[in-house]
Amino acid sequence: MKIYTKTGDSGETSLFGGGRVSKTHLRVEAYGAVDELNSLLGLARALRPSHRGDDWLAEVQNQLFHLGADLATPLHAKADRITRISGGDVEWLESSIDEMSAGLAPLKNFILPGGTAAAATLQAARAVGRRAERRIVALAEEQDIGEFVLPYVNRLSDWLFTLARYENMQADEAESKWTLRS
Repeated sequence: MKIYTKTGDSGETSLFGGGRVSKTHLRVEAYGAVDELNSLLGLARALRPSHRGDDWLAEVQNQLFHLGADLATPLHAKADRITRISGGDVEWLESSIDEMSAGLAPLKNFILPGGTAAAATLQAARAVGRRAERRIVALAEEQDIGEFVLPYVNRLSDWLFTLARYENMQADEAESKWTLRS
């Protein structure tokens, strides 16, 4: 099987469940941003986070494939093979945030992105995740999307922020605090 199909040469792409749309369609922008986020998580994993952090990242990468498929499949489409984002996925993010937070110092200041290479990459991923969320909100304003998609992506940026802090803690890397100019 060849990797190229030539079906997108005219600037359109196929959605799961049928139909074709422009590659600039809100739906394509939304799942494209999720794909970009997933790639950054792969980079974070290549930078050797803690064993626990790597396990969490592997789980979220799989969840992001489900999210991309969910976004690429209009709710009215017949697509029995699609696993949509669920309330359980949102709860998993919350549970792992709670687990990571248990060992972290409480936040009293804003912190600057940085620290270890993995943590800094997770902070970059958090920013891309927020962009993905904005794209998904724009799509939700125009079309129906899965019930748990917006709660999931909103929680995901919190998860990425917390994981970046967790990775710095695991590496005994101090957080840099934002300071106000006087």
